[in-house]
Amino acid sequence: MFKNYTSNDNLLLPPCLGDFIPQNDPVRVVHRIIAQINLEELYRRYSPKGCSAYHPRMMLQILVYAYLRNIYSSRRIEEFCRNDIRFMWLTGNVTPDHNTINRFRSSRLKDVLKTIFATIVKFLVSEGFVSLDVACTDGTKMEADANRYTFVWGKSIHTRISRIAEQLEEIWRYAESVTKQELRDSAPITYQDITPEKVEKALCRIDDALNGVDADRKMKAKVKRVRKSWPEQLRKYESQGKILDGRNSYSKTDNDATFMRMKEDHMRNGQLKPGYNPQISTNKQFILNYTIHQCAGDTSTYPLHMDDFHSLYGRYPDVSVCDAGYGSEENYLYAFRHGIETFIKYNYFHKEQKRNFRNDPFLSSNFYYNEETDGMYCPMGQRMKRLSDAKRITDNGFVQTISRYRAHNCNGCPLRCRCHRGRSERIVQVNHRLRKIKESEREKLLSDEGLKYRSQRPQDVEAVFGNLKNNKQFKRFHLRGLKKVEIEFGLLAIAHNLAKIAS
Repeated sequence: MFKNYTSNDNLLLPPCLGDFIPQNDPVRVVHRIIAQINLEELYRRYSPKGCSAYHPRMMLQILVYAYLRNIYSSRRIEEFCRNDIRFMWLTGNVTPDHNTINRFRSSRLKDVLKTIFATIVKFLVSEGFVSLDVACTDGTKMEADANRYTFVWGKSIHTRISRIAEQLEEIWRYAESVTKQELRDSAPITYQDITPEKVEKALCRIDDALNGVDADRKMKAKVKRVRKSWPEQLRKYESQGKILDGRNSYSKTDNDATFMRMKEDHMRNGQLKPGYNPQISTNKQFILNYTIHQCAGDTSTYPLHMDDFHSLYGRYPDVSVCDAGYGSEENYLYAFRHGIETFIKYNYFHKEQKRNFRNDPFLSSNFYYNEETDGMYCPMGQRMKRLSDAKRITDNGFVQTISRYRAHNCNGCPLRCRCHRGRSERIVQVNHRLRKIKESEREKLLSDEGLKYRSQRPQDVEAVFGNLKNNKQFKRFHLRGLKKVEIEFGLLAIAHNLAKIAS
């Protein structure tokens, strides 16, 4: 009725662990590929002196296989190395403890893992699994391992420093009105040159001046109070400004994390959460490159991401396919300079394909431009003359040239009520360089080749993010700091690529 079995039965010969693992098991793929790559740069991280260490190739194999199995905790990896037959086969039946595993992941792999990742991708290219010619690029936001409510805001720091500067000027003016001679030859501190040392010196002078005259007691008490608190506050704001380094926010528990708006909102009310912005380039759903950024938008990440691609492989992709988040004038020009053929959608590309947008003659983007006469023509056929050219500097420091054109006979025009509602003549702004780029890009995107790449991009790069976040349940980083987050995402990317080979 039932099959017989005997627990705790001694075997005549000790079994070989490999006999219990199928030949097509992913652990064999991880072992075989990592055993072939060059790890000399990782070996140089170890000193020949002292106690012998666990072999770095074995440590890398168990970490990659752990991330392939959705195991991210160093304590759980230690547990699996002790109990799971596949981990025991990888380690040769030795068990590194969780401190050793975590130290190897956080310290030994720093500034080395990206090279290892590129070596594995080059191996995949040589085996014909993937190509570096076409790269589909996209980004996503992932929550950091940080407290969601320990935030520091750049605008708040600016407001507090401005308030201190204003109050200091009021105190200075009051002291000047009371003591006339003592502060007559000095000037109050402005926001631009405010420092803890200058504020401390100014308050000291004010305090000394007020002590010799009959001044308001409350003002004297305020000067003594702020003399103790303001320099200390300004030093704190100064250190916080260095951590911000141009960002608008950071978390106190992970200073490298920036507060971003994410789709996975635990409160379901649009709250900001500390996180990072990973960018990846893929081909055939294999990850070719990854970079981690501290800004929420994708637009400014494109040049940095492509520079990193070039540093890994000594070349740029021949074709770059991206969504509208990357369609800026700066990114188009960057791609043109480096010989990258772009299939990058720009803002309003999809709206332009709709009939009501194309047939609306009152949109400034639909106005006809004549290069010979350098004039824009409104729906009534009136030539709009160029007023001036203005320079606009983006947050990245990129300079754009905006041309302004103004109509001259709007009064009495039968279409005025539909064209614009301003009291003066209508003025339109045009970026001619970007306009020409969009015309060229629109032609490529609407071609057969463009349709092929546009349909390929979502099922290529977005499917990878879907796999990482849902199948691998990696929606939040487990390490803190930009360098460690890069290591963790690198292990995830290697595990993803090797899992695809195994499948």
